[in-house]
Amino acid sequence: MDDPKPAPPPSLDYLSAVTDAQRTLYAVLFSLLRNPHDVEDALQETNAVLWAKAAEFDPARPFLPWALKIAQLQALALRKRKGRRPILDEALVATLADEAAADADREEPRRRALSECLSKLPADRRRLALRRYEPGASVNALAAELGRSPKAISEALRRTRAALLDCVERTLAREARA
Repeated sequence: MDDPKPAPPPSLDYLSAVTDAQRTLYAVLFSLLRNPHDVEDALQETNAVLWAKAAEFDPARPFLPWALKIAQLQALALRKRKGRRPILDEALVATLADEAAADADREEPRRRALSECLSKLPADRRRLALRRYEPGASVNALAAELGRSPKAISEALRRTRAALLDCVERTLAREARA
């Protein structure tokens, strides 16, 4: 008897969608579970299911609502396995997950535009902006590290934010016209 053919690996677009969804999945799982260790477990289980079901995903449909539903089911399953009573009733959890998916769908074009606009920034400005939003980063620490005054760093960040906002708004307007 022949061995069944293994499923083809997920497409790069699918992998990118899974990667892009991680923060949103974590946030929704955290709102459902509240325990960081449980959230990590549920996120790993969600990613395993997303990997296993890659061939079932219809790329014509939005990815995030589908992934959030899987995360919701994994959170409920984890709570049941651990013998914990749900903090919220399942209908409310479903409503919260649906609202999170709708919010994420509304914000997705803005996230894509921001990512595109960040990639267009000169490398030094992009690095500065990204470094500023790393955990524990501060203007004063960046200024000391870069040998510049905090005022100069603040001004550079202000100009960068203004350029990003302008670029994001132009990108969204262009997409709305298309």
